[in-house]
Amino acid sequence: MTNQNVISSDAKSGKNIRISCILLHKSLFSPAMPKPLPAPRLAKMIETGGAAAAAAAAEVAKTNVWVNSMRDSSPTRVKSTSSLSETEEKNSWILKHPSALSMFHQIVNASKGKQIVMFLDYDGTLSPIVEDPDRAFMTNEMREAVRDVARYFPTAIVTGRCRDKVYSFVKLAGLYYAGSHGMDIKGPSKTRKYKKDHQALLFQPASKFLPMIDEVYKVLIEKTKSIPGAKVENNKFCISVHFRCVDEKMWAALAEQVGSALNDYPKLRLTQGRKVLEIRPIIKWDKGKALEFLLESLGYANSNNVLPVYIGDDRTDEDAFKVLRNRGQGLGILVSKVPKETNASYSLQEPAEVKDFLRRLVDWKRFSPGGACRV
Repeated sequence: MTNQNVISSDAKSGKNIRISCILLHKSLFSPAMPKPLPAPRLAKMIETGGAAAAAAAAEVAKTNVWVNSMRDSSPTRVKSTSSLSETEEKNSWILKHPSALSMFHQIVNASKGKQIVMFLDYDGTLSPIVEDPDRAFMTNEMREAVRDVARYFPTAIVTGRCRDKVYSFVKLAGLYYAGSHGMDIKGPSKTRKYKKDHQALLFQPASKFLPMIDEVYKVLIEKTKSIPGAKVENNKFCISVHFRCVDEKMWAALAEQVGSALNDYPKLRLTQGRKVLEIRPIIKWDKGKALEFLLESLGYANSNNVLPVYIGDDRTDEDAFKVLRNRGQGLGILVSKVPKETNASYSLQEPAEVKDFLRRLVDWKRFSPGGACRV
């Protein structure tokens, strides 16, 4: 990747704003997703029914895989062990992923001499998961907590939502917003606090896919009309098909309709989040890449003096947790009430605990001179 500055004129102020972009190497774009291996019984079908029957069976097998994935929720729940009770299993998981509240002093002590940078998912982290995604409002208390955190630490909202939509929920100007899983990033335009020069950060690595995304969105609206409870959301650089309100008996039909809509679009891929199927461009970009991009933009790409903290509840947040684990630098915090497979180091149970953690972080920074933790 190479940096490039673009000068954009602000018509209202008459001033020029420098926009920092990163040009992407062609390797960002990955080849089409490989087709799944056929089920064992398909070999017999190829002999007796021909290629058409085999192809149909492969589609059924693919749909079944997605239904099972939809059922698992996100991230995948830890499989129960017959020798352990539910309580023992949860206690065992907590030992590996302790509460970020109970381990708060250890967390802030690890930040001594380092700049904390906060990364926050939105749905299920700052707001509760609700049936209607258009009503996923954060509380005023949570907004105040996020606002105060941003006063002391560079803070980014990293979400699968459309950037403009999540901004309308959060309504805080001093944050970085990474919408569409980081494919639409914009930074504060009226702050010099965290950057050496005045820059309005704008990065959109999947711009050329916009017409295709709009086209598939219209196709999916039509295809899902017959499935009660399904909701299709255009998040600009990706499409979300919410199935939280869909009867489980209809999940296979929904997965089949969504899969068939993508047959003519090999440059788009199907992924899954928490009670949502998501269609994204086939590029090597996710929340983990967005985290790395923002750290680089803030000047912390190869720095040992930074402590990234990422809080999220979704399978898509695992990409960011994995980046932090591979870096050996930073903390991932999974928001979940039940044990789940995760690359996060710590856990919080619900948005209310996220709010408490953010408030404690602010109080620690505000009242502890030099950032030293007072036990």
